[in-house]
Amino acid sequence: MTQRTLAGLLAVPLLVALWLLALREPLPYVTYSPGLTVDVLGTVEDDSSDPILEIEGAETYRDEGELRLTTVLVTPPQSEVNLFQLLGAWIDPDSAIYPYDAIYTPEDTDETKDAEGAFQMASSQDSAIAAALRELDYDFEEAPVIYEVVEDSPADGVFEVGDRILTIDDERVSSPEEVAAAVEPFDEGEPIRFRVARDGERLDLSASREEIDGQPRVGIISRSSFEFPIDVSLDVDPNIGGPSAGLVFSLAIYEALTEGSLTDGENIAGTGTITPEGEVGPIGGIDQKIAGARQDDAELFLVPADNCNDAAESPHGDMRLVRVETIGDAVAALEAWTADRDADLPSCTDTGVASE
Repeated sequence: MTQRTLAGLLAVPLLVALWLLALREPLPYVTYSPGLTVDVLGTVEDDSSDPILEIEGAETYRDEGELRLTTVLVTPPQSEVNLFQLLGAWIDPDSAIYPYDAIYTPEDTDETKDAEGAFQMASSQDSAIAAALRELDYDFEEAPVIYEVVEDSPADGVFEVGDRILTIDDERVSSPEEVAAAVEPFDEGEPIRFRVARDGERLDLSASREEIDGQPRVGIISRSSFEFPIDVSLDVDPNIGGPSAGLVFSLAIYEALTEGSLTDGENIAGTGTITPEGEVGPIGGIDQKIAGARQDDAELFLVPADNCNDAAESPHGDMRLVRVETIGDAVAALEAWTADRDADLPSCTDTGVASE
């Protein structure tokens, strides 16, 4: 055996070891893959009789069809992705790979993202209830509620989490956007009068404005809060977070409160954020959500209008992609489809333009 041959034989296990190390070395990427879908009109678990959606204070109707929210499995911020996993995601046509920095910031952790997702889920449910009830002409009150008081800000020690802001400088406010607009005209250091509701009492409070992160702020962060005439609860797996189920939540509530059927007993899926006014917004991971719905045999998939360009290029088989901008659009499309399976519906075409 020559020295060259011997050196070659000795190099093989070293090369194999280096390849194994390379395959296991964490890389700065994130993978997206199709997640589970959940029938919001169904039960908490397959073997359970507890419904996901419960409504008290109004007559409800049961639909035998399915309205499925869709999810995406995303690599958590503190997880390591190696070359082997990236190759698997690259080969899978329903998965995607993104640079870590495009998805997460250096400050993101599993805990912060879980908390953010839980808050977004709770907010999306409130917005979905508001959107559905507005579509059904219910009357209800809206007010901003404080969910965070910035430490060492003028608001610290004055406000408490859970305070409902009623007025600012004697002017009624009904949304977080109106709170920001009401605070902006005041000079830095000038006292601002607030009236809030706390534990059944109304309190008059005062705080000044200062520049926080370059913006005029008092140091309170609020979100919309509603006083609904009926009680609506959605018992969704706490591992599912984010705002993208808002449209499906609102349709499930609308369905439960109206006679007839939006699904006609069939399997409908979709995605999209929703505002309290019923406007549908775009989401991330549209390809993976379409894949998840396709795998679970959905017949229609409701697509936010701003996601149509990407959705049109996603493999969807016989599942129709329906373009929606509002809850009203979604209701109208489903009613047309239940009346006639071949009905012309707003759709995502190859160019992402709606066709009728």
